[in-house]
Amino acid sequence: MAENDQKDPIALDEVTKDNQELKNNVTKGQKYLMWGMIAISVIAVLVIVYLFFIRKPGIVKANEAVSKADIELAQGNDSIALAQYRMVADQYGYDAGNRAALMAATISYKNGKYEEALADLKGFSPKEALVGAAAMSLEGDCYVNLQNYSAALKSYDKAISQSDDNALYTPLFMMKKATVLRAQGDYAAELKVLKEIKSDYPEYAGQYRLDIDKYIARAEYQANNK
Repeated sequence: MAENDQKDPIALDEVTKDNQELKNNVTKGQKYLMWGMIAISVIAVLVIVYLFFIRKPGIVKANEAVSKADIELAQGNDSIALAQYRMVADQYGYDAGNRAALMAATISYKNGKYEEALADLKGFSPKEALVGAAAMSLEGDCYVNLQNYSAALKSYDKAISQSDDNALYTPLFMMKKATVLRAQGDYAAELKVLKEIKSDYPEYAGQYRLDIDKYIARAEYQANNK
């Protein structure tokens, strides 16, 4: 009996110690949880501030700026419009800044400033496949005019890939590629592309009154007699 009386205080001390450790762990856990909740709240506030006090006003300003450039372009003031588009592309992101970069490239190309157009296109990041394909086609056109045919072919290949078998645009990009291949004297490769257009997009030639059989026959003859 005396032996049990000696063991009980020891057991009670151990239980008390364990309870204290558990209490300390719970307290620490509550502190971590509290700091975690504070951190989440701070992040949420920052997101709200960004969305409503930075991003939203930025989008409004960007849209207003690109609209002014659109008006200048519609009035035939290309140089003013170009400067404004470039300003929007440089100072703003968002959709307006992205579109401004493409518009600036288009104006530069129209004015025969192909290297400037390529520089403008570097600020363009397509969000839609077809628009991106058109931008790649424009890039290829710039390289063609600069007689950089290998770079043009890469751009047209990207345009063909991004256009996702669009019946209107994909064969157009393929015809551009075939034209470059012909300029390089690669008639076999030209022939292959032309045959793909005829087989994969049979309505294309009729829509544009294109005698594709004539082009195929010419490429085939030159490929066989090169």
